[in-house]
Order: sequence, then structure tokens, then C-alpha cells
Amino acid sequence: MVARKKKAEKRTTPLTHVLIPKHLKVSEREKKELLERYHITLKELPKILLSDPAIAHLGLEPDDVVKIIRPSPTAGEAVYYRGVIDG
Repeated sequence: MVARKKKAEKRTTPLTHVLIPKHLKVSEREKKELLERYHITLKELPKILLSDPAIAHLGLEPDDVVKIIRPSPTAGEAVYYRGVIDG
């Protein structure tokens, strides 16, 4: 029986996939300014799980804020914010 060589598998990580937008940790100062600007609390932000693979490399903790920058055909870039929760 002849052994077959395995083809090298291409692995795509969430960080390099074209459909995953850029995720950035927001500083405490930026977080305070964001919440004041929109007159909201951290609990009113949309949520993202701490276990989400797109933010695993950022070293986040619950109650941190993530800035998500998505490409937009009309605006160039669209910015979204998410509050980190421990699922």
C-alpha cells in the first residue's frame, strides 16, 4: 500500500478572513467620552461575548468596549461599538 502525502491544509483564522472587520479595544477615556456623547450606559450598548474569536487576541475583560470598523460602500468606513460580556 502506497502512503499518500497529505495536502497542506489552508487554515483561515478569524483575524485574517476578509469578512471579519477590524476590532479594537477602546481606552477608558474613549469609553467615557462615548457613553457621555450618546447619553447611554455601558449596559445599553450592543453586546459581544468575551469568547468571540474576533476579539480573543485583544486581552479584554467584561465591561470593556470594542470598536468595530467595517468597510462601507457608501461611507468608506462604518464604526460600531460593542460592550464586552462574559457569556
